[in-house]
Amino acid sequence: MSTLEIRDLRVSVKAPGAGGQDEFKPILDGVDLTVRSGETHAIMGPNGSGKSTLAYSIAGHPNYAVTGGTVTLDGTDVLALSVDERARAGMFLAMQYPVEVPGVSVANFLRTAKTAIDGQSPKLRTWAGELRTAMTRLHMDPAFAQRNVNEGFSGGEKKRHEIVQLELLKPKLAVLDETDSGLDIDALRVVSEGINRVRETGMTGLLLITHYTRILRYVRPDFVHVFVAGKIVEEGGADLADHLEDAGYEGYLATAGSRG
Repeated sequence: MSTLEIRDLRVSVKAPGAGGQDEFKPILDGVDLTVRSGETHAIMGPNGSGKSTLAYSIAGHPNYAVTGGTVTLDGTDVLALSVDERARAGMFLAMQYPVEVPGVSVANFLRTAKTAIDGQSPKLRTWAGELRTAMTRLHMDPAFAQRNVNEGFSGGEKKRHEIVQLELLKPKLAVLDETDSGLDIDALRVVSEGINRVRETGMTGLLLITHYTRILRYVRPDFVHVFVAGKIVEEGGADLADHLEDAGYEGYLATAGSRG
């Protein structure tokens, strides 16, 4: 059983300032969150509320400066780790806009990542079959394993490849940043089925960041957290997502505006 604990997290993002000097703009304003193995937490909120800032801060993106609070994974100080150390510790980020990696095949990328996480190389005899099975489940042509990472992939293929990684690498904690963005109905269903297979193992805690409830029709969260103005303003179960579908975020935005 693994546990990610976020306490009073405060984060600023690097932005161009006057005179060409970079400035840091405060985004997260005291976030508290606990995610355990087998739990699925949905982070929902309007654009600019800080949802992706939370994801990239956890992952260690250099443009995000943590100005207060703590993040621990099984008691280890995540903020003291480099990006690759966080990945080896069991953290995984599926990005909203997956990047291309020219010159590195999908097969080599995944085997290298698996080796780094497990501390030993997977057996070639079984690894090829596991990779083929994972890709087939995500409706990806196994021939894509020999192509460069995400190079020439459609938006849907990139998102499916992220879930292939998730299934094979088996992280302790996975942050899925708007994985549903840009997916058509069929691709959304396939990707959601992959996420649910990971959920069924009970090994991974999932932090699912989204604007909309459509993915939550397929991936039913255990907990829903409403994010507004850099903080969690309400928490509940899956029924809270249903409420947001009907009411939207206007009430929360109005309350945040009156406080400001």
